[in-house]
Formats: sequence, structure tokens, C-alpha cells
Amino acid sequence: CLDSNGKVHEFSSNWRTEDCHDCSCHRDGIECCSSFVTPVGYDKQKCVKIFNKETCTYKVVEKYDSSKECPVHGWVG
Repeated sequence: CLDSNGKVHEFSSNWRTEDCHDCSCHRDGIECCSSFVTPVGYDKQKCVKIFNKETCTYKVVEKYDSSKECPVHGWVG
């Protein structure tokens, strides 16, 4: 399989892209999906979501004090 960056992958192989998508190579092509969930149920006026590319996760913190995490009531992914 040839990915969008021009890299060749063997059949039945799996990898994670730089933008946190898990991909696999099959005889009929490449299949990819996001490896993370996105927070949707939080106070968007008081809080912000921050994405960590190292861990492929989101954290939701207060806008003016990032040491305080905000409660999240819904995730999609």
C-alpha cells in the first residue's frame, strides 16, 4: 500500500500517522480512522480544549488557569 505521504506499507501492517490516525494496509487498500476522541460537552465560554500530539489526546482546561481541568460531559470520535 502507498500512503498519502508516498510511503510504502506491507499488507496486513498497521501504523499511526503524525496527525493521530490509525491506519492498516489490506489487499483492497488502506483504511484509517482517528485514534482519539474529541470533547464536545463542556463550557466553551470558560474552557478550551488542548490537543497533545504526543499522546493523541485532548485535555479541557480553564482559559485563564490551565492548571484547572474542566468537566467534560460528552466525547465524539
